[in-house]
Amino acid sequence: MPVVMDADRMGRTLTRIAHEILERNRGVDDLALVGIRTRGVPLAKRIAAALREIHGDEVRTGALDITLYRDDLMRHAVGAQPVIRRTEIPFSIDDRRILLVDDVLYTGRTIRAALDALIEFGRPRSIQLIVLVDRGHRELPIKADYVGKNLPTSASQSVQVRLLEIDGRDEVEVVG
Repeated sequence: MPVVMDADRMGRTLTRIAHEILERNRGVDDLALVGIRTRGVPLAKRIAAALREIHGDEVRTGALDITLYRDDLMRHAVGAQPVIRRTEIPFSIDDRRILLVDDVLYTGRTIRAALDALIEFGRPRSIQLIVLVDRGHRELPIKADYVGKNLPTSASQSVQVRLLEIDGRDEVEVVG
């Protein structure tokens, strides 16, 4: 399958999302970006950089590990140990507008787990969801507030997001 988003398009998409965030929130006061590990974290940092470039103010960023909040944790092979990474939210989320960032929205189960994990850290004023790709096939009633690209897929396909910080290149590809 062809690459559906290259580095240039990804950059333009994240800049567009930053503009949408500013318009919807009327600035960056009390905003914070929290990326879901793994690829949500660099996306959150890129959006924060775009917001700083457009608006001039810093927006705090954090990283959220949802491993222990997943509802499929016990479905993995017997004896398999989940890889737990650090959650790093070096600020209070109380009364902030949190922008939760992930790479792909699929069934909604990752976002449900992220919401559970995030609420353990406090009581935000609101939570808005940003995804680079929405591929459909929801199992839970979850909808993104900001979508980089709607990408209808079949259940047998997979969406591969590659980011420079992790994979050495920026691209989105549909496989299968």
